Amino acid sequence: MAARRAIHRLSRRPDLMILESYLKLPVVYSCGPGEKSAVKSQRPLSTAKRPVNLDLSSIQFPLPALVSISHRVSGIMLFIGLIFLMWALQVSLSSPAGFDTVRDAMAHGFFARVVLWGLLSALGFHFVAGVRHLVMDMGHGETLEGGQRGAQLTIIISALLVVLAGVWVW
Repeated sequence: MAARRAIHRLSRRPDLMILESYLKLPVVYSCGPGEKSAVKSQRPLSTAKRPVNLDLSSIQFPLPALVSISHRVSGIMLFIGLIFLMWALQVSLSSPAGFDTVRDAMAHGFFARVVLWGLLSALGFHFVAGVRHLVMDMGHGETLEGGQRGAQLTIIISALLVVLAGVWVW
């Protein structure tokens, strides 16, 4: 009888209930000296069917999610683009001839201009999306409508910055 009371008392503790939900093995509760330990069987947490294979290509993400994912992608592009910028800095600082090489590449090279325009565009978008996230961290635009408006504003301002970067580079 004491073992049943102990199981009932222990099964109502939230920390043990959380622990039980993560373990797949039966949970054993030990009792006082001279009493037998009791085993409580593990029940499944949910009987609902869960998807076995989730096809991400069939999911249509909302605009705020796409802007958030693009923010991460632009950060990766900036990190990779640092290779180009560090190379240009190293060559330009190595000698006056190296400086002229980098200056000519930036002024007349199509590939260098495309890379520079891409990096400036990624920087502009990343900056605007970062400001959007900071504003949301302050508690503004956390509703569905606010998130949608913030994502639209981010895209509009970023498009303007991309055009301005293109005008400046070309």
